[in-house]
Amino acid sequence: MQPSPEDIAEMFKTVSLGAPENAVGFVMWRMTHRFQREVDQAMRQLDLTHLQFTVLAMAAWINRGGNPVVQAEIARFGDIHPMQVSLVLKALERKGMIRRARRRGAAKVVSVTRPGLEVLRAAMPLAIAVQRRLFGKEGRPGGVLLETLLRVDRRQK
Repeated sequence: MQPSPEDIAEMFKTVSLGAPENAVGFVMWRMTHRFQREVDQAMRQLDLTHLQFTVLAMAAWINRGGNPVVQAEIARFGDIHPMQVSLVLKALERKGMIRRARRRGAAKVVSVTRPGLEVLRAAMPLAIAVQRRLFGKEGRPGGVLLETLLRVDRRQK
């Protein structure tokens, strides 16, 4: 037997926040997916996905001081499952954007290639344009949205 519409409505009145838009998780989920879709679309011209762009950018950021970067460090930094990072790095390696070399033990050192840096140089303004369009001044450095998200993120560590 299926529940009646009244039973469903009662459930939402008693055990939910009243409407999906009252749930920060739901709103973040929608915005995250919208952001990813729009970055995917912007990156298509560079033969990148949102996740490939993100992993490439993280590898470059971590490596900007010249220290070796390993896959596990990229996974921790981005809070991405290590296997997913490994798969993305394989794709970026096939495209010639990164190089991976075995270090003592099982860790693979990741380095961004010159072509990878050039693609990243072209990709960064595209991603920033999407971010600005979707989140406006609230999402810029010092903006209330970014500051709030950073504060919440810091509490989780």
